[in-house]
This record gives sequence, C-alpha cells and structure tokens, in this order.
Amino acid sequence: MTLADKNFKKLCTEILESKNNTLGEKVRPKYADGTPSHTFFINQVFERYDLSRGELPIVTLRQVAWKSGIKEILWIYQDQSNDLNLLKEKHGITWWDEWDIGDRTIGQRYGATVKKYDLMNKLLENLKNQPYGRRHIINLYQEADLMSTKGLFPCAMETQWSVRDGYLDMTLIQRSSDVPVANAINKIQYVALQMMVARHIGLEPGVFCHYVNNAHIYDRHIEQVKEIISRNSQKDSESVKLVLNPEKTDFYSFTIEDFTLEGYDPIKPNLKFEMAI
Repeated sequence: MTLADKNFKKLCTEILESKNNTLGEKVRPKYADGTPSHTFFINQVFERYDLSRGELPIVTLRQVAWKSGIKEILWIYQDQSNDLNLLKEKHGITWWDEWDIGDRTIGQRYGATVKKYDLMNKLLENLKNQPYGRRHIINLYQEADLMSTKGLFPCAMETQWSVRDGYLDMTLIQRSSDVPVANAINKIQYVALQMMVARHIGLEPGVFCHYVNNAHIYDRHIEQVKEIISRNSQKDSESVKLVLNPEKTDFYSFTIEDFTLEGYDPIKPNLKFEMAI
C-alpha cells in the first residue's frame, strides 16, 4: 500500500475506535432529508510526506477525484474567485453548489480572500526575494471576510511555506476534515499547488505536511469506511507519480492538462457518500 493508504486506514480505525462523537449534541450540518449529521472524530492529526523521496500522498484504496481537486485549486489560487458559475463553466465542478449563498458565490471566501489581500502574488514575490524568511503564509481564515457574508468557513484554511537546500516545503493546516470524502483530495490538490509554486520559484517540491485539527467520519459513512479499511492495495508510494509539465515555469500558466498521475490504478468499485451540508 502507499504511505497514504496506510495513514488512511490508521486514521479511520482510530476514529471508529474512539469514544469521541457528536451523538446527542446539537450540530449544524444536515443531510438532504433534514436529518442532523453526527460525526465520530479525533483531534490533532499530523501526517508527513517527503515528495523528493516519492512519498506522494495518494490513496489507492478508493478512487480519488484528483483532477477535480486540482481544478478547484486553480479556481482558488489562479482565478482567485468565489464565483460558482466560473467554477462550473471553466472547470466543470459543481460540488460547491450546495454552499451557494444565493448569488452564485460561496461568499467572501477562499479565492475572493486570496484576491482581496493579493495573497498569492505576495507569496510568490516573497519566496523569490526572501526565500529563507519565516513569514511565508497564506491564511484564508480572515475574520473580516467571514463576518461580511454568509458562507461555509474555510476548512483547508492555511498554508505555511519554507525553503531549504533547493527544496520548497509546505504545511497545510485544516480546522476540519471529512476523512473519507475530502481528506485524500485535499492532500493531492495541495501537493499540486506546492509543485506549481516550487516550479515558479525554481525549486523542487520537498516535504508536504498535513495537520488536521478535527478529523471526522459522518454517521452515514461508517459502512463505506469499513469497506475501504478491508481493502488491500498492491501499489507502493513510489509507483504512483504526479508529474507536472516540465516546459512551464509560470504559476499562472498551468492548467489541469499539465498534470499527469502516472501508475494510478485505484481499487474499484468506487463508493458513494451522502453529503452533509
């Protein structure tokens, strides 16, 4: 199995065996039929992958929508948009539609925050001009923005960037992670972001770290998770590679067509998960 497969099994097992849950508590998310959606969870989860050694955080125990995940990243950090019509028409993604605040946006969130504070351009400029600085941070959890409109608060809320010996390291910080649905997508999409930024500043992608403050499994996802845990993959971390077009160097020129996931053959059939909104 890949390192990500092993970590996924371990994390899901720990969550299912923990006594931490929101059963009986008043919760915000609901299923489409109006039933409150409760979770089982653990706190303070940390994973580390050295991309320079081939430790790609890709799960093969189930299909990961890696292309859609990367296209979402392009919408947030290249387009710097919160426009759901743009997300659908340019990138073919509709999974954010459930969080439409009524004006075909997700509110002053994510890409709109990146644009408002010019966060992406500042990061690229500072990494070039002061690579060994310790202030290379993109924080999407801007209180003024969150209070200015309705909308889901950012889950993948912060990235911290560090340079060492020709490599660019990155840490992704999440306040919350729906483990079977989004956790694997978040990992691979932010590795793609790390690869694009590294290429732009002339470095190689190094270590990718992922910190999740609350990692959870929804009550209607438990049987699917048990099925995934029971699976065994013949793939190892080094056999699956995310490759970025070597002919491009400008961050804003990359498209989904510049990414290839080599050797990826996930276990089927894929599983469906009821969304909690």
